[in-house]
Amino acid sequence: MTNLIGVLYIIAFALFIYGLMGLTGPRTAVRGNWIAATGMGIAVVATLLTPGMSNWVLIALGIVLGALVGVPAARRVKMTAMPQMVALFNGVGGGAVALIAWVEFRTTGGYAAEPLYVAIASLFAALIGSISFWGSLIAFGKLQEILPGRPITLRQLQQPANIVLLLVAIAAAVAIIAGSDAEILMIVVLLAAAVLGVMVVLPIGGADMPVVISLLNACTGLSAAAMGLALDNTALIVAGMIVGASGSILTNLMAKAMNRSIPAIAAGGFGGTTALPSGTKEARPVRSTTAADTAIQMAYATNIVVVPGYGMAVAQAQHAVREMAQLLEAKGISVAYAIHPVAGRMPGHMNVLLAEADVPYEQLKEMDEINSEFPQTDVALVIGANDVTNPAARTDPGSPIYGMPILDVSASRSVIVLKRSMSSGFAGIDNDLFYEPRTSMLFGDAKSSVGEIVEELKNL
Repeated sequence: MTNLIGVLYIIAFALFIYGLMGLTGPRTAVRGNWIAATGMGIAVVATLLTPGMSNWVLIALGIVLGALVGVPAARRVKMTAMPQMVALFNGVGGGAVALIAWVEFRTTGGYAAEPLYVAIASLFAALIGSISFWGSLIAFGKLQEILPGRPITLRQLQQPANIVLLLVAIAAAVAIIAGSDAEILMIVVLLAAAVLGVMVVLPIGGADMPVVISLLNACTGLSAAAMGLALDNTALIVAGMIVGASGSILTNLMAKAMNRSIPAIAAGGFGGTTALPSGTKEARPVRSTTAADTAIQMAYATNIVVVPGYGMAVAQAQHAVREMAQLLEAKGISVAYAIHPVAGRMPGHMNVLLAEADVPYEQLKEMDEINSEFPQTDVALVIGANDVTNPAARTDPGSPIYGMPILDVSASRSVIVLKRSMSSGFAGIDNDLFYEPRTSMLFGDAKSSVGEIVEELKNL
């Protein structure tokens, strides 16, 4: 039986890694998901075969309840709500790890007869898992708009409060490692970490939310790996390390894409729905356009680059955009899609939406690939994207997004922006692109505006 369990774990780990490789590209992402899920199923079976496993009724009840909640939620969730579902499900993983660490503390009498590394690993898992769970709940609340998207801070007391909470959790953990079996200390670790998770995420605004989701995902993975070490469970160690490592790498890449450091993001205070200074819009005139004029301009173009943003996701305009692109391609016009790493509210958000609308994968161009093509682009059609197209990131040293890599749509021969209003993006600042002489604004709901363009194109 031991050999069988070992073989099953090896097969599961191979499938984890192979599935993760599939997630590196849109074309293979679905297959990669299924492969990794199969690996997890095999790992669960191997764990259930472990000698001494009991409480089969509770295990079966947990599996059934999890399936009854998870499957319908995943099937019914709208693509626009995918970021908050990812945040919530990730947080559940961290919460599960924290609870397992608490159970381990109770069943071992405060780690009385356990090696030192077991106590350290378990307490680390409890601390990070609790931070991940409660932080993910706050991220979910912000994305779901249950909580305000703007930063919520204690101002000068924010960082001292976070440091005090971390020190309290560490002190309680050290006391347990030193030999205390008082359960109140374990509760202090979990509660201090819980409040710390809330305090860390509350000050983070919408502009940084994609990085936060990735960072919390990495924390959940690391806590799972630590708990696997404490329980001597190979599956938890390997799966947790894969999630932790990949999440850490993705967090670093996302932070670089925003020209922000991870400590600066954790410090919070940037992004949200702040109001523009009064008089800003009146002092800077914009040029508006109509769906008919937009259709004519696009029909006479040679190449067009569509720049999707969260506004497209909110309006669920991806299918209308795909229909518009097909009409343009039928006229011999080249269409590509410019994808910024942090467009939307989670990593790969725009890729997921466009893939849902059956946009060919080869037309999706990452920022580094597409930026050199904008000077030769006849029309850049910006659909609900804001901060990721703001030229202030290159030209205004005083801007909070200065230095952030952006899509160089302003270099195009003509720019058309589809937007409901002149409101700011997640960063809470005005977008200089809207006022440039080559930019025209088509105001309205993105789906309705694209639909009107489609009808005009059909009549040309």
